[in-house]
Amino acid sequence: MRCPEPVMMVRKAVRHMDKGQTLLIIADDPTTARDIPAFCRFMDHQLLAQNVKQTPYQYLIRKGMDID
Repeated sequence: MRCPEPVMMVRKAVRHMDKGQTLLIIADDPTTARDIPAFCRFMDHQLLAQNVKQTPYQYLIRKGMDID
């Protein structure tokens, strides 16, 4: 994902998912290392895995509660 606002794109994608579904996020923006985990905590989603050692960064999240 190449975008200055990757979390907004993730939020939009998650809105169309059912609770419990997973989303693989691939990003090259270094701020995602901070923003994706914070987004998951704030929105009550689970961060199942992350790889931020090299680009592209990868995150696997599971949708939690239906909070938009």
